[in-house]
Amino acid sequence: MRRRSKLTFHKGYLFALVLPLLIVFIYFSTDIRSLFTSGISSFKFNTVSDQIRESQLQALHLLNQQQSSLLSIWNHTFVNSNNITTVQFDDIKATLLTQITLNKHMQQILLSPYKAGDTLQNGTALDPSSAGYSFHRCRKVDQKFSERRTIEWKPRRNKFLFAICLSGQMSNHLICLEKHMFFAAILNRALVIPSSRFDYQYNRVLDIEHINDCIGKKVVVPFEDFMKLKKNHAHIDKFICYFSTPQPCYMDEEHLKKLKSLGISMGKLEAAWKNEDVKNPSRKTVKNVEEKFGSDDDVIAIGDVYFADVERDWVLQPGGPIAHKCKTLIEPSKLILLTAERFIQTFLGSNFIALHFRRHGFLKFCNAKKPSCFYPIPQAADCITRMVERANSPVIYLSTDAAGSETGLLQSMIMLNGKTIPLVKRPPRNSAEKWDALLYRHGLEGDSQVEAMLDKTICAMASVFIGASGSTFTEDILRLRKDWGTASICDEYLCQGENPNFISGEE
Repeated sequence: MRRRSKLTFHKGYLFALVLPLLIVFIYFSTDIRSLFTSGISSFKFNTVSDQIRESQLQALHLLNQQQSSLLSIWNHTFVNSNNITTVQFDDIKATLLTQITLNKHMQQILLSPYKAGDTLQNGTALDPSSAGYSFHRCRKVDQKFSERRTIEWKPRRNKFLFAICLSGQMSNHLICLEKHMFFAAILNRALVIPSSRFDYQYNRVLDIEHINDCIGKKVVVPFEDFMKLKKNHAHIDKFICYFSTPQPCYMDEEHLKKLKSLGISMGKLEAAWKNEDVKNPSRKTVKNVEEKFGSDDDVIAIGDVYFADVERDWVLQPGGPIAHKCKTLIEPSKLILLTAERFIQTFLGSNFIALHFRRHGFLKFCNAKKPSCFYPIPQAADCITRMVERANSPVIYLSTDAAGSETGLLQSMIMLNGKTIPLVKRPPRNSAEKWDALLYRHGLEGDSQVEAMLDKTICAMASVFIGASGSTFTEDILRLRKDWGTASICDEYLCQGENPNFISGEE
């Protein structure tokens, strides 16, 4: 008995000594807490993950419902839009499409963790454009060229119309020349382009042969060719003034002497109508022109027709009133066209706004109107910024006669979302730049009329154009934009909210 108890005592004592050592070893080699908490943590994680997933699916469901409602509004709400203007209607549609697109992006972000593609569980498409809902806020105006009303220009043999354009600057003369072309077509005569010694040097800014190519026959004749045909002495058989007040034909003694020095003789000036005033021109028709200016004489001259109001809707339609195979008859020269394209490629890119910001000499003209069309720089900057936001264009081409103090202030105030929108002007001649090399090589660099036409051409190629109301420079740009098909529904007169493409009768 004593031996057994002693043996038992020794085994128990050994066990008591080993057990604490075993516990200490396990304690330091193993994280005991993880054995008891891992299951709980895993349970909590799975619960939170499920809640996030459930919230995302609920958000996707709500966004899907919102998208369906927005598309329903798009399809049905704006069917009858007679109470709002076309531009306002397009703004509403553009804003609505923006919300649809934003909805699409939100759904894609929520779906991205699941890599579920571009559709929800119910198969609803997320991309509005794929369903035909894409929309450009400043889209081009449909000019409906196929519906133009035109007249054939068929000059009779050796019958000429001598163009007289004397009022205003180059822009006025170009409009006057275009109206003379219409008169020549009505009277079946070839049009004689004036000499640079009497008028502007048109062949430096216009492509004269382009007109003949578009008509398909010789309808315009440079003055030099006309004088060769007449053996350097021509007689104007009839010199008829369209306007009699305030001065017949705008023709003074100085201009009469210039004509005679060119080898031109003429009879006495006569007025087509006794009381036709440039300040209040009366509307005339093709029949009126035929009655007053129709003649069998070889050479007739018609005094300045810039202010003439003949078949206005016919003349102002895109492409003009004369039948031809081109976009426009009066077009900048090829050198100017290529230079404009190179400037845009170098400095602007395809998406830009063009701004004709007339200031010099415009204050008095605008203040005579009620309300005035001359706007303070802060107000002009605000109007321009709104157009930048609407057109989504990153840069503005600035055509202006304003002083640097005004353009500098204007630049500092045109900002969108904290970012300055650059105003780009044509830089001075720099031999390191090649965009204007063609003008330099042909001796056209520095010519004020060439530079003015280059400005007009760049503006006519813009995505959106902001013009100066009452400026013939602006009107010339608008004519080119209509004829070239670049006119946008966002085009407007600065701070007036009027779309000149619609004012002219294309709406």
